[in-house]
Amino acid sequence: MAAANTSQIFWGVHAVFRLFLLDQNTGNYLVFQEQTERRFHGMKLDWGFDKFLSLKAFSESANGFLMDDTCVFGVEVFVSKERSMGKGECLSMVKDPVMYKHVWKIDSFSKMVAECLDSKTFSSGDQNWKIQLYPKGKGSGMGSHLSLFLALADPKSLPPGSKIYADFTLRILDLMNSRHQYGKVNFWFSAANPERGWQKFITLSFLSQAGMGFLLKDTCSVEAEVTVHGIATAL
Repeated sequence: MAAANTSQIFWGVHAVFRLFLLDQNTGNYLVFQEQTERRFHGMKLDWGFDKFLSLKAFSESANGFLMDDTCVFGVEVFVSKERSMGKGECLSMVKDPVMYKHVWKIDSFSKMVAECLDSKTFSSGDQNWKIQLYPKGKGSGMGSHLSLFLALADPKSLPPGSKIYADFTLRILDLMNSRHQYGKVNFWFSAANPERGWQKFITLSFLSQAGMGFLLKDTCSVEAEVTVHGIATAL
């Protein structure tokens, strides 16, 4: 454990963990797991295995652990942050996450009267998403900007305490010059915080400016790129 709080005598983090060593020949992992929960604290910063693997087995090329003088280790940690209250969180990271792109074409843009427009639902990382667009702005952007957000399509379906970690890019496409207006950010989405975006994404005057290509024949195209990297669930 790094940066342990040694000033608090009774402070500690309880965790169960597994250590991995990659067999680069097969893509499989050699796994060692602690069978009991361990307490990390100021006087005991580390736990592990004195005899994780013999040097002979580690160095043997046929085993695939050391290839071209390179090895790959990994760890999974399940932490109980508030032991006395029985609370904890399990974080599962997505191996080789896949980016999903969704394009939303909006016709007759100037005739839209709704305060908020929702795109069709799309899926990324086993989660359903939607783009939310406010033609006349929202919050601090009201009346002067177009506001644009990415949102969970059905946040109430998440189990209590669950969070989705994703990075995403939202764009308004320049249909003439390919000089797109975009914003990029990462965020923990949850039932309590189901949306993230920009109240001042682009000014309404710049959006409608002739020759810019954001509104072409009263059509606007919005694009979302979403990559889910991990899911946290309550223990």
